[in-house]
Order: sequence, then structure tokens, then C-alpha cells
Amino acid sequence: MVQELFDLSGKVAMVTGATRGLGEIAAKVLARAGADVAVCGRNEADLARVCRDINAADRQASGFSLDVLSGEAVRQGVERVLERFGHVDILVNNAGVNHRTLTVDYPEEQWDRVIDTNLKGYYLVTQAVAPQMIERGYGKVINISSIMGQVALPYLLAYCASKGGVDQMTKVMALEWAKLGVRVNGIGPTYFETELVAQLRDDPERFEFIKERTPMGRWGRPEELEGLVIFLAAPASDFITGQTILIDGGWTIW
Repeated sequence: MVQELFDLSGKVAMVTGATRGLGEIAAKVLARAGADVAVCGRNEADLARVCRDINAADRQASGFSLDVLSGEAVRQGVERVLERFGHVDILVNNAGVNHRTLTVDYPEEQWDRVIDTNLKGYYLVTQAVAPQMIERGYGKVINISSIMGQVALPYLLAYCASKGGVDQMTKVMALEWAKLGVRVNGIGPTYFETELVAQLRDDPERFEFIKERTPMGRWGRPEELEGLVIFLAAPASDFITGQTILIDGGWTIW
């Protein structure tokens, strides 16, 4: 019975930004829990690598090139996913970018790039995937947010704004679809030791600041995200919707 609560056998997951960092972690752990995976990203070599890893674990995976900045490209990409797998039960929105600059110097083009990728991209992909979930009366949407949706640091104007928007978007989608069988939740991570934050890790001052600011006194480890991803994708979380669950080593306790 307990195992069934976390079993994703027979499910299909679609993960954006799935070739690096938290997206790759999500794609692989969902496969280990039993799901077949539509691996979405922009780099063909990385798509092939992640798919090989999943296929080697006896799950089905296919790679899809997906530009989340274009509504038409998203619609075409989702159509290809549905043609390949027939349906999508679990959507993980993860594609994201960042730019660090003081507010008074923040370039408009960088603001647009961050907001369009981190916020508009989630809206476009979910809007394209959700109708078949609603039609089937079942679906799990997991939006990868950040603790920066609820707290702030300097130089992160567009990033914090985008993640705050993701948290609110999660609530609105959850409200609209609560009686239709579609649950929408978010994950708000702190700093995790992935290759995407190598620049921060390699900066001794910023690395130590993050450690000291975190009550647990360290960064998150990639494997510590896996349980929460499975939980929100699995039947164990069927009565949870509209929540952004923070996984932050206690950062937001302060």
C-alpha cells in the first residue's frame, strides 16, 4: 500500500529544461519511480544523453527540442509529445534563466528574457498540456519556483519577480482545476549544488554567505530534491494543490 502511494508506473511525465540541473534530476527520478519521460530542452546532445540514461534504466524516454519563448513552438512541441506518448500525466515546468544586475542598471532585454523564460514559458507550456489532463480528469503540474519567490536578495530583480509570479500562477491554476482532477503545486528550492550554479560555488564570499544564511549550514544536495518531486507527482499528494513547498535548509525560518 505504501509503495503504491509513490508508484508512477504507467504514467507519462513531461519535463522542460530537463537536460541540466534540477530538470535533469526531476526527469531521472520520475523515471526511476516508474514513469516514461518526455525530455524537453534545447541542446540535442544533452537531450540524447538524458534519454540514454533513462532508457538504460528500462524506462521509455524521448527527447524534444522545445523553445518555451514561442507559443507556436510550444504547441507544436506538445503535439509531438502527445503523438509519441498519447498523453501527459505529469508536467514539470523547469526551464529558466537568471541575470544579476543592480535594479538601476537592469537592461530591458534581460528583464524580458528572464520574465519570458521563467514565467511566460510556464504559462505557455501548461496552457498547451493542461487541456488533455482536464479532458481525462487527471494531471499533476509541478512548477519549479525558488525561495526567491518569497524572499529577496539584491541584484535579482527579474528573477525574484518571475518566481513570485510563478507562485501566484500556481495558485490560480490550482483554483481553476481543483474540481477537474488536475493538481498544481510548486517546489521552491534554495541553492543546490548543481553545475548551473558553479559560478556561485566558486566564489568564496558568496559560497560562505549562502552557507551562513542557511540554518543547516550548507547548500542543498541534488538528491535531496528527489523525494519531493516524486511526492508531488504521485498519488500520495492527491489532496494537495496550490502550494509552493520550500526546500531550503531553513532559509525562510528567519
